[in-house]
Amino acid sequence: MKIHLKRLNTNYLFETKNERGDVVLLDNKSEEEPKGSSPMDLILRGIAGCSSIDVVMILKKQQHELEDLQVEVEGFREDGAIPNVFKKINLNFILKGDVPAAKVVRAVKLSMEKYCSVSKMLEKAATITYTITLNDEEIN
Repeated sequence: MKIHLKRLNTNYLFETKNERGDVVLLDNKSEEEPKGSSPMDLILRGIAGCSSIDVVMILKKQQHELEDLQVEVEGFREDGAIPNVFKKINLNFILKGDVPAAKVVRAVKLSMEKYCSVSKMLEKAATITYTITLNDEEIN
């Protein structure tokens, strides 16, 4: 896995590109009008994406198809700390579909506790919690 970063302006805007050519813009959130995500934003996006891929994959293997999957992620950092790493991360999985609640709970649990590389890496520094809502009802 390889990433190339190139500075695009005289401030903090960077273009990152992976080996496939996918582009993600990085910027400093303190800029007046940031043109990209901050590196810490990308970490939260990474855990949301990694765990979502796992959940969809696990449910597909069990012949269950979701109508919708959304994840809200909130990261909490210690004010004034340097480096200012995440101390707690909470994910709220919001799913819709004709899928048994027990299967959804198991899929999310497997992702968060076994398969999601991002969460396994981040749990070394932060407490990670999650909630699950299936068809507008909290189920965990």
